[in-house]
Amino acid sequence: MIVIIDYDMGNLGSILNMLKRIGAQAIISSAIKDLEIADKLILPGVGAFDTGMSNLQEGGFLPVLQERVLNDKIPILGICLGIQLFTRRSEEGDLPGLGWVAGETIRFRFSADQDSLKIPHMGWNLIKPVRSHPLVRGLEEEAAFYFVHSYHVVCEDPADVLATTHHGFEFVSALQRGNIMGTQFHPEKSHRYGLTLLRNFAEL
Repeated sequence: MIVIIDYDMGNLGSILNMLKRIGAQAIISSAIKDLEIADKLILPGVGAFDTGMSNLQEGGFLPVLQERVLNDKIPILGICLGIQLFTRRSEEGDLPGLGWVAGETIRFRFSADQDSLKIPHMGWNLIKPVRSHPLVRGLEEEAAFYFVHSYHVVCEDPADVLATTHHGFEFVSALQRGNIMGTQFHPEKSHRYGLTLLRNFAEL
């Protein structure tokens, strides 16, 4: 069973609907007991970094997340804010992140000759897998996903980078370190390519 973590930070229904379309068994839950028995977890998120970390702390999620992800090694997928919370810190806030991936989350910065580029980065854009992994299986070079974000993840270890996207420069649009996976884009808003990625995750 896949548990979509409800910590008041995202549109969870669209993720659940996509998982149902591919026949995956999934629920939305804020109950610790459900996280304790989940086969896989999804940490979605739309909003501010500090609010996300505060909600995880106040909801009592941190101990069970540490146990299931770091000790039990069950697969977890972070989406949008979720991938950013995997890092050590963010320029957007003051609270420490989960620290599961060595790196930080920083705001887009463009040079003077790139003033036509918008922040937030919003809309459809291509992703480019930089290595093979079951999560990105079947995603050809022209796979486009939907993005809405002003901050992006910088990984200290290049081996953690799974895919990149160009918006002024190449930034990390997907990462993977062991059982920890994340996408800066929204697979639940990305039609057939999103279905492919979520199916890959469900079948891990």
